[in-house]
Amino acid sequence: MKRGIFRVWFVAALAAAAPAGQAAAGQAAEGQDLAVDVVHFWVSKSEAAALDVFRRAWAAAGNQWVDMPAENKVAVQRVVSDRIANGYAPAVMQWNANEGSRELPEMGIVRDIDDVAQADHWQGVIPATVLDRISYKGKVYFAPTNIHAENWLWTSKAALADAGVKTPQSWDELFDAAEKIKATGRLPVALGGTRWEVSLIFNDIIYHKFGPEGYARLMSGDAALVQDPRMIEALELLLRLSNYVEPIEQRKDKTWADATAAVGQGKAGMQFMGDWAKGELVARGYSVDKDFDCSLVPGTSIAYFMVIDAFAFPLTNRDGTAEAQQAFARMVLDRDNQVAFSRIKGSLPVRTDVDPSGLDRCGKLGLEMIKAKKGEVSAQSQAMPTQMSEGWIAVVGDFFNSRNMSAQEVQKRLHDLLMQR
Repeated sequence: MKRGIFRVWFVAALAAAAPAGQAAAGQAAEGQDLAVDVVHFWVSKSEAAALDVFRRAWAAAGNQWVDMPAENKVAVQRVVSDRIANGYAPAVMQWNANEGSRELPEMGIVRDIDDVAQADHWQGVIPATVLDRISYKGKVYFAPTNIHAENWLWTSKAALADAGVKTPQSWDELFDAAEKIKATGRLPVALGGTRWEVSLIFNDIIYHKFGPEGYARLMSGDAALVQDPRMIEALELLLRLSNYVEPIEQRKDKTWADATAAVGQGKAGMQFMGDWAKGELVARGYSVDKDFDCSLVPGTSIAYFMVIDAFAFPLTNRDGTAEAQQAFARMVLDRDNQVAFSRIKGSLPVRTDVDPSGLDRCGKLGLEMIKAKKGEVSAQSQAMPTQMSEGWIAVVGDFFNSRNMSAQEVQKRLHDLLMQR
């Protein structure tokens, strides 16, 4: 696979940053408060509130936090690479612990936090899947914050009741519900303007059409399987769903959080979105079982499409930063911080030794899936290398939004994409 643009950015920055950062790795200034500058893309209402859990815990320990929010993941990559190129890497950056994330330790850009992981016995309280994703060549490099699942369907209680339908348990029921919701004058399916939102829906459809084994093969880049006739069926099902969302011209400036709000308000009937949508709904004052309902997308109820959020720690040439980074990692994995963060974020803690009593029905369902290791699979964004994942998302999103390509043409584009690996 050709190198992704973010890898190119970082490779170009290595000469400026790595030697100085490695030379300063063990230095710390005594008598100073620990300070970190944190680059992240948690900017929605619920995301910002969840991040406040860590901000407050860090400040309560007498430390300093410089906040550096960015619009999205790509913007974070750009900010970090620019900082590295200028010899002033940030202390902490938000990252997804996925297949592509291993490029960071491979390139020598980030510091390992294995001493903290060993001392605090992370291997005994973190699921093996998570531990594998945050490690590289036997050492831990990322501090995981939470576990999300992507394959959730969020429904408006008011919209479904007005349409006289129940939460769909199959795709036939889902399209029937969409027609009846549309007849009431409401929007059947809420969606923002970004292509990755479409790809989440397509991942659900892939699992529905190909099953667990086929899904895993496709997410790992099996180009031959893309040519299977079921791929055409999956693409046509996705295109059929596009009849129940706003045209791209009307939603191009809308975010996933805007779509979530429409479900909470009862203006839209359904949304396909990860469980961070629940955090956004709760942050806006809505309650599960009263205003909205949660279920796993039809055809995926035996699976849990895991996404692991994390922080990484770039090598820097600043005194005291290594000590601050280790303290930050320990703070993130604190049991109380884990629970408080996930309650707001809508996710699950990465620790399995937490008290589940504070979780709502949706959270308890997710925790049961994780503890039982029932259908635990990696989400597409986690399983594919970064550049391949971005290409997959672009092709699928453009197909859904533009509606000017045939399923056969898209099938060929996806095949060609995976063949580049």
